[in-house]
Amino acid sequence: MGGSSAPRLLGDEYTSHEMTLFEAAPYDPARIRKRRIRITAIVLIVLVCLILAWNFRHYPEEHVVSNFFAALQQQDYEKAYGIWNHDPDWKQHPQKYSNYPFQDFMRDWGPGGQWGLIKSYRVDGSAVPKGGNATSFDIGSSGIVVVVTVNERVADKAHIWVEKSDKTLGFSPF
Repeated sequence: MGGSSAPRLLGDEYTSHEMTLFEAAPYDPARIRKRRIRITAIVLIVLVCLILAWNFRHYPEEHVVSNFFAALQQQDYEKAYGIWNHDPDWKQHPQKYSNYPFQDFMRDWGPGGQWGLIKSYRVDGSAVPKGGNATSFDIGSSGIVVVVTVNERVADKAHIWVEKSDKTLGFSPF
């Protein structure tokens, strides 16, 4: 027989043989361009997703604070107190919040409080507080600090602590 070591089948069957350099597919610039565009698009989509995830990583906590200030702006202090404690039915069991009763809340957040009547507010951002172990971020932190500009008082901003686990609010220690 011939010098070929690979079996050859006749008819419509696939004929197997080794490909040489001279038998390689010709260079197709359109195919290469499409592949480059596909790779670039995938990289850009991943980057956009990462940027969006980073920018909105504290959205739930910022949203709770925004709802809180919206209730204060509408002078619905009972609703704001419910948001503060993450308990809209707080009136059913006010003794549960004896360490920060509604009267104290009104003294802090009511018309006579530090901020007066809330006429405008803007959530400026949020951050995980720096840890006591000199790290940039405290991974084990239980909450987020949300910074809010109230009544356009730029020099004096409200710092609200939001507990990550149950979305209760508090005064920030930072």
